[in-house]
Amino acid sequence: MQGIETICLHEGYTPKNGEASVLPIYQSTTFRYNSVDTLGDLFDLKIPGHFYTRLSNPTVEAPEKKLAALEGGVGAMITSAGQAATLISVINIASAGDNVICSSAVYGGTYNLFNVTLRKLGIDTTFVDPNISSDELSALIKPNTRLIFGETLTNPSLDVLDIERFAKVAHEHKIPLIIDNTFPTPILCRPFEFGADIVVHSTSKFLDGHAAVLGGAIVDSGNFDWEASGKFPELCEPDESYHGVRYVETFGKAAYITKARTQMMRDLGCMMSPNSAFLLNMNMETLPIRMERHCQNALAVAKHLEQHPKIAWVNYPALESNKYHELAKKYLKDGCSAIISYGVKGGKAAAKQYLESLELASLEIHVADIRTCCLHPASTTHRQLTDEQLVECGVSPDLIRMSIGLESVEDIIADIDQALEKVNV
Repeated sequence: MQGIETICLHEGYTPKNGEASVLPIYQSTTFRYNSVDTLGDLFDLKIPGHFYTRLSNPTVEAPEKKLAALEGGVGAMITSAGQAATLISVINIASAGDNVICSSAVYGGTYNLFNVTLRKLGIDTTFVDPNISSDELSALIKPNTRLIFGETLTNPSLDVLDIERFAKVAHEHKIPLIIDNTFPTPILCRPFEFGADIVVHSTSKFLDGHAAVLGGAIVDSGNFDWEASGKFPELCEPDESYHGVRYVETFGKAAYITKARTQMMRDLGCMMSPNSAFLLNMNMETLPIRMERHCQNALAVAKHLEQHPKIAWVNYPALESNKYHELAKKYLKDGCSAIISYGVKGGKAAAKQYLESLELASLEIHVADIRTCCLHPASTTHRQLTDEQLVECGVSPDLIRMSIGLESVEDIIADIDQALEKVNV
């Protein structure tokens, strides 16, 4: 395997003699062919190629190949948003009457997707504490449970999931583990190496990194044996909606991601545009450098906050005082990403005063940007949840989520200090 920096720069697009050195934008919905039989073979998935951008496009394919290589998977599919990726990752193998297990400490939008929308589709969700014991987790798996879902590093509570332990339980019951790897990116953690089967991303975050492009992605490890489990007829039996193809039989290790594209993407139509894919691919080229600086800055800010008299608590797994520090050394040995959560003394009112006093850091509904940004999750991204659900997600009323950017760390700390000086506690 090439170095991860080399993959970021070169994987996905290799120009031939005389071709553009930078990935071209194929801004076209369709592609012209001279042979009816060739188009028929494309529709029957007998030959590779592009015939309609809702399913695939050469520009979109480039970041798909890059991300699959970075995660160590057999294939990837880029979507229009992270939520689309999460939705498809589940309904690709679960349907009405099925059960799924989800960590309760997930992004608020993900929690709502599992708790409300999937239930409306007839898919029941069992939420579990990410620190649940293996025996307790195993006891909750039912005959109709199709998967376990969790986040490597949770948003915004920053719990570190014990991926290897969750994967072991999932595999004992012959079901896959799906991991949202958005915050670490494959630069800091590659979940497949710890037993995860499917990885999803909100590419809108660090993979893009510039707050420019919405997107999501699903990456298939190719490691799960869908046939041996006997629980996934949608992958093993004929798909009557697609010429009776048997995905496992025809596509082997790439069965899951092929079905996600040919059935789910075909029917839901949430493909990323070529223009957006061009920007995503370009921004991913600098991902290793950005993540290294993000982690350096975040650790310095976390250490500063930990010593500040107006800060009630700090949560950042790279801190030795953090309860997830040992797990972080296993799963995030190269850094714990750019997100810090902390509380200002004085509770919710003090948090509001502090946030509105920041000058360099921006108050916005975003995270994982090259610019430092922050927000109050309980009143924004998680405001649809009840008080009880907020506790389950690890979101306290005073929690501030700050995404540390690439500015001079001295300037970030100075901005925090001047804002804290204005807080009355």
